[in-house]
Amino acid sequence: MDEIYFAGVEGGATQSTLLISNADGKIVARARGDSCNIWLDGISEVAKRIAVMADQAKLEANIPIIIKFKCIGLSLSGCEQESTNAALEKEIKKSFPNLAENYVVCSDTLGSILTIGSGGIVIIAGTGSNSVLRNPNGETTQCGGWGHQLGDEGSAYWIAHKGIKTVFDHEDNLQKSKYDVANTWELIKNHFKVENRTDMLEHCYAKFQKSFFAKLCHQMSICAFNGDELCKSVFKDAGKLLARMIVALLPKASSELILSCHLPILCVGSVWISWELLKQGFIDELHLHNIPFELRLLKLKTGVSPALGSIYMAADFVKFSLPREYAKNYEIFFRYNYNDVNNL
Repeated sequence: MDEIYFAGVEGGATQSTLLISNADGKIVARARGDSCNIWLDGISEVAKRIAVMADQAKLEANIPIIIKFKCIGLSLSGCEQESTNAALEKEIKKSFPNLAENYVVCSDTLGSILTIGSGGIVIIAGTGSNSVLRNPNGETTQCGGWGHQLGDEGSAYWIAHKGIKTVFDHEDNLQKSKYDVANTWELIKNHFKVENRTDMLEHCYAKFQKSFFAKLCHQMSICAFNGDELCKSVFKDAGKLLARMIVALLPKASSELILSCHLPILCVGSVWISWELLKQGFIDELHLHNIPFELRLLKLKTGVSPALGSIYMAADFVKFSLPREYAKNYEIFFRYNYNDVNNL
């Protein structure tokens, strides 16, 4: 039993985390790496980054490099299609044949859900955004996850883009902003090191980097917390969109999932750090719908990574009874009830 290890990867569009668990369910090592999005980074590069993290984690835990994981769970952004998931598994087996005995590949949203239990909703709002509902029987429904060209609503990228577009439209006299754009424009110039709007074109096209683009969101959040009305309005709109993604999934929630009259919703990603800026828009959107049960917003406790859900998934895939205590992985930070909204 001492020789049995499982690994789980949570791969985002900005950074990734790999955890190793022993047969008793104890996390013995972790490693961080670059983004693992097959659409942004390519299948071969993602395979390489996973292998590098695995080697780093094995060294940390004093596990011989030659020992294969019993199974590795890969929950990666962009892994929504069976064909591309199979292509990634094939590439890893070919290029890194000693990594694991078994593989299971899925979207980063699914791995996150499994960190809190067998069912619920996860809504990711980091560099990009995505949401998935999983019923206890394993059935899943997705809303979003289409990337920055077709989606990413409420994400850090969306917030940054919204701020930039508002400034551009205001200066063009195409759509005048209700709020002063001066502070946001200064943030943009400082972040991208530009002097005028024309200088922004290379960042939007020739040298576009989604993760760098999205990092403007952090500066906008500081500006919003300091009272800037434009930045506050962008975060409020983001809150509305994130709530709308949840509402879109509710019709697919099974009676078994909401048997206790509440639905768990795991909120993952850096945008949720600014919950107080999102909150009013989020509540306003939910109030447009008569939701007959309580929604509980959860966040993972400090030190708990969604990669843990990927380990659970890996163990389940090979029918190995890995010990786990879901309740120790998360905490409730907000409850929504149509007739009684309260912040814990």
